[in-house]
Amino acid sequence: MTINAKKPLPSWNDGPVRETIVRFVENAVGKERSDYIHPNDRIAVFDNDGTLWSEKPIYFQLAFAIEQVQQQAGDHPEWGDDPVLAAAIHGDFDKILEGGVRAILHLALANVRGETTEEFEDAVREWIGRARHPDTDRLYTEMVFQPMLELLAYLQSNDFRTFIISGGGLEFMRVWAEEVYGIPPEQVLGSSFKAKYELRSDGPVLVRLAEVDHFDDGEGKPVGIHKFIGRRPVFAFGNSDGDLPMMQWTAAGDGPRFVGFVHHTDAEREWAYDRDSIVGRFDKGLDEARARGWTLVDMKVDWKVVYPLE
Repeated sequence: MTINAKKPLPSWNDGPVRETIVRFVENAVGKERSDYIHPNDRIAVFDNDGTLWSEKPIYFQLAFAIEQVQQQAGDHPEWGDDPVLAAAIHGDFDKILEGGVRAILHLALANVRGETTEEFEDAVREWIGRARHPDTDRLYTEMVFQPMLELLAYLQSNDFRTFIISGGGLEFMRVWAEEVYGIPPEQVLGSSFKAKYELRSDGPVLVRLAEVDHFDDGEGKPVGIHKFIGRRPVFAFGNSDGDLPMMQWTAAGDGPRFVGFVHHTDAEREWAYDRDSIVGRFDKGLDEARARGWTLVDMKVDWKVVYPLE
């Protein structure tokens, strides 16, 4: 497939970052070029939180989980004795985040109450249709990054298969990924719970279980890619230390490779944070990106706009 005649990535400012991306794609699809990549190998992977949409003040899916706990709290007085669940009931985001991954998983497990996968998807769909960000008052689906939407479309138009590889919940993201990102559910990888098959009077269902099946963050990302995709990516984008193993795995392959990080530097249009942030900490990844010459997207410099409505 040839490059589109229209100028790609219109919401990206001209400069080294945009030029590097376009050059990589042009080389990948040019059969006469030494860096040509066969369509079967054009696998592009993207983190979600902080890479495709915002993640402050807390991960958006965490906001959903907290609301779910608050709605059920009346039926579970014992939750008041659980530090994590009590923090969720009182909306104490900082307390939950201080507990790190374990606290977030504990909160997510509390929300698994034997519902079917379809019932959970309906709850996510209802929440996404009305929930608004506490700072911007926008729907969460309006807080995706316009430049990254363009990048996904640009890659897809040039026969790259684009995958989401997120630490967030698989079933949560699949509800809206195709509509918002143009990525079908079978190309979404995330942390997941086990499920069991049941044959009920009204038909077969899959029931969610309060058991972790795969944790898709950090070292779990390349493991998930190997397990569910079966090909090493040639193109990867992330924004935090949790994405670093995926970047290392991508960069270690043979042939041309692209590795990029979104660096949150724009306190006026979004948020500015990296090394000291609890949410989306970017410390070791920032050092390694600079040392290895990986692409760093300076949000303030490289993007004309951040969100689609701008």
